[in-house]
Amino acid sequence: MLRHPQFDPVAISLGPLKVHWYGLTYLVGFVVGWWLGRIRARKPWSPINEEQMGDLLFYIALGVVLGGRFGYVIFYNFETFLGDPLWLFRVWEGGMSFHGGLLGVLLAMWWFGRKVNRHFFQIADFVAPLVPVGLGAGRIGNFINGELWGRTTDVPWGMVFPQAPDLLPRHPSQLYQFAMEGVLLFVALWWFSSKPRPRMAVSGLFLVLYGCFRIVAELYRQPDAQLGYLAWNWLTMGQLLSLPMVLAGLIMMVFAYRSKAS
Repeated sequence: MLRHPQFDPVAISLGPLKVHWYGLTYLVGFVVGWWLGRIRARKPWSPINEEQMGDLLFYIALGVVLGGRFGYVIFYNFETFLGDPLWLFRVWEGGMSFHGGLLGVLLAMWWFGRKVNRHFFQIADFVAPLVPVGLGAGRIGNFINGELWGRTTDVPWGMVFPQAPDLLPRHPSQLYQFAMEGVLLFVALWWFSSKPRPRMAVSGLFLVLYGCFRIVAELYRQPDAQLGYLAWNWLTMGQLLSLPMVLAGLIMMVFAYRSKAS
């Protein structure tokens, strides 16, 4: 049995200024994504150039932060929001949702595409392989904070999270998600997009793989306390929101390759 290291959530403290590890993981995700995006922008088939990558990153960052917060409030804590609407703006109290962030990024890419006169899926296919970097960094941030722990288990690598009320060994599901949503998803998408593909194919593969990985990860992750299981003592909100992603991704990939063939 392992015990969570209980990292200090504050990475750097300079007087009243405190920089948290979770914020640094977001920064790492954006910076590495920007660097990889500039590499992709040098490809002859890239829809944008290197100079435009900075603007695209700004739009995506807005989509991630605003969409992630709105998504968490609407999907996971809507009753709290109804009782206290101003809670939406108290971001320092925590709470971000991937699915909300995804919707925010979709809107940001559409907005940016209109600005640079590019098709939405040209931008989406360009961005998709960069997203796992931020996802993986965020999961490391979750692990450092000792939050979003897994379900109880008796596996040898089960970990006690002192923040959990029962102090029982649990799956370190944050690390499972880092491996799947961060490492595996990045390798698959970077390889798949290393040469030109039909429009929508890369975006479709992202939706399929992320949705499948998230559904699997939720089998080991403790559901949010305020929601619990939605049905059958195993279905979670994360799985419910991921199922349409898998379906939409499959449809997009089929349409992409059929359109190419025709």
